[in-house]
Amino acid sequence: MAPALRSRTLKKNDFPTFFKPLKPILFSESLSTKPSPIPPNIRSLSWSPTGTLIATCTGADCRIWNSDRPNVKSSTQLKNAHAKGGVEYGTPGVAGDTVERVAFCPTTEGVLASTGLDGMVRLWDVRAPGAATGVSGKGTALADCKTGGDSAFLTWHPNGQDMLVGRRDDVVHSVDVRRMNGIDGTAQYELQCERKMDRGKHILYAMAFSNSGREVFATTQEGSVRILDYPTMSHLHTLSGHTAAAYTVAQSPTGGYVAIGSGDSTISMWDTSMWLTTHTLSAPSQVTSVRDLSFSFDGSYVVAGAGPDSKDGVPGLNIFHADTGDVVHTIETTHCPSYVAWHPTRYWLAFAGDAGGMKVLGSGTGL
Repeated sequence: MAPALRSRTLKKNDFPTFFKPLKPILFSESLSTKPSPIPPNIRSLSWSPTGTLIATCTGADCRIWNSDRPNVKSSTQLKNAHAKGGVEYGTPGVAGDTVERVAFCPTTEGVLASTGLDGMVRLWDVRAPGAATGVSGKGTALADCKTGGDSAFLTWHPNGQDMLVGRRDDVVHSVDVRRMNGIDGTAQYELQCERKMDRGKHILYAMAFSNSGREVFATTQEGSVRILDYPTMSHLHTLSGHTAAAYTVAQSPTGGYVAIGSGDSTISMWDTSMWLTTHTLSAPSQVTSVRDLSFSFDGSYVVAGAGPDSKDGVPGLNIFHADTGDVVHTIETTHCPSYVAWHPTRYWLAFAGDAGGMKVLGSGTGL
């Protein structure tokens, strides 16, 4: 896969000039010109590695959008994506469980992973419409993997060959996607290992790999983030800087910061050369809890979402400058944003939580 062309970096003082005239484009599953005022319950957003596709999940369904074609007729639906059927069962599914997370493989365009309340991880080839396996709609299910319990998060290793899948009871599965064995024309993952994390005060909410893939950042209920060695999962260090639970974590694409979002409505920015908190991004008027965050492709800008707590926040999506913590622009919204995701190579910003469906700022522009 050839690397996508990157936009030129916008300096802090130039950012508002380019973004102020832009209006978010609605990607709605409804064909009605007047969408429902109730925001759909989108649980996850993910860009493909080239940024040509965006995946969302709502209820039991997943949908893959072309990033510059907001009409629902141009999208691909995976209906009842986690129905009891498909690769493992060999029969079409009828009813599906809730899909909690979707995530594109970081190295292979069109390969999507999903996980949900059925205790399964499923791999899809979204480039093969009309070849549905076990679901109604389009897309091909390539392989299944049992985790044995309700899934809470899913994250890819930067090499695109391993995944970590966390259950709500703090059991974490490491999946090697290369280990597939064909049985009667089907394929299925083999779990390479299963890690039981500490219970009690170390309840896990999310995990993210470092840029090198040699470490894993794990958020905890006590407000800290544990840095673990991969693949041994042994404890290396703890980042403690929040008075409430730490819900989300990400390393800047340039590697200079690790950002941690917390239930105290702040994002702490950790300098990775000193492993100290240099500054904090604070927006208590926007969200009461930071449960999702995203860096722009150049690491210059950060946005935050409230996840399922978005009903407790207020409208408006703040874009922070990563180095200073200043708000450089605020996108007007009807409701508090829930999930957010920057395009991998451009200043295009996808967010959920508003009426009608997902919105993308900058789509189709040269930014």
